Amino acid sequence: MYPTYRAILRGHYLEWKGETPSFPQGDESVEVHVTLMEPVAPERQQRGVAMAAALETLAAQNAVADIADPVAWQREQREDRALPGRETHDS
Repeated sequence: MYPTYRAILRGHYLEWKGETPSFPQGDESVEVHVTLMEPVAPERQQRGVAMAAALETLAAQNAVADIADPVAWQREQREDRALPGRETHDS
């Protein structure tokens, strides 16, 4: 795996954050890959806030209090079941 370094692009220059990579000397060049990190879209942020509010409401209502054994319940929920439109044909 190649090392990864964090930087900020200012104009046409990278401003390194944290550890700085070692560079070739003189006129030598090095190939780099830069990934632009986009900010979180506002609608995605709003969904996260709404989800947190819904979970807080469930917790305040003690909505899952009737689940005696959460591990067993989760196992039961994860059991394989037929998908809609994909009924199995046993031979």
